[in-house]
Amino acid sequence: MPGTFKDHFSGHAADYARARPGYPDALFDYLASLPAERETAWDCGTGSGQAAAPLARRFTRVAASDASAAQIASATRVANVLYVAAPAERAPLGDASVDLIMVAQALHWFDFAPFFAEVRRVARPGAAFAASAYGNCRVSPEIDALYDHLYEQVLGPYWPPERAYVEQGYRTIPSPFSALPTPSFVMDVHWDLAGFLGYIETWSATQRYRRQNGQDPLAPLRPALESAWGDRGAVRRIVWPLALLVARPLE
Repeated sequence: MPGTFKDHFSGHAADYARARPGYPDALFDYLASLPAERETAWDCGTGSGQAAAPLARRFTRVAASDASAAQIASATRVANVLYVAAPAERAPLGDASVDLIMVAQALHWFDFAPFFAEVRRVARPGAAFAASAYGNCRVSPEIDALYDHLYEQVLGPYWPPERAYVEQGYRTIPSPFSALPTPSFVMDVHWDLAGFLGYIETWSATQRYRRQNGQDPLAPLRPALESAWGDRGAVRRIVWPLALLVARPLE
């Protein structure tokens, strides 16, 4: 079970902010349709603010928290977003003060019982809770085979155990809430090879491999990846299916 804050990203927070994919507008349109009011959203585990800015276009105010001060320092600044370094399990929010609690690609790191208690505490009547996760992306059969080899064979032992929740599409998260049926969404970006490799560089397993072995786990695969990609400057479409866990915490 997740427990105390496990910091896998502060050491490369600026790279994380640059290299992580964004979420589709359709996802935030859907999330904004869930609560009874659109006054306050809490983006918990905001990282570098990938979800905070889109939420800010749909809610009057957004409280964006993360246990990593380095991540907060790298976050995109928006006028109606208040960033604060705080653990998910101790929100700097009042009772019954939030309309939407959003967790993007972070719920698996939390201490579940106290976090879900906080969700209930801060939710006002008519509030909604939503957690999203994206697992492995798809590019092309040839690139996907190399990607899967890196992910499973090379980096497999270096993934934190919490990664299993992502691989299982959040279906095994022990949520106390009754999950609602949700539409299907995908994340969709267009990157050149440098952008694709930059994303892989931000993986917690990539960083752990380097620290423990003093080597780049990508190095042996780069020639094959470059060959499969073709022109290094060519832009390819990269797709991640999104998993969603949505509920009404006071029902």
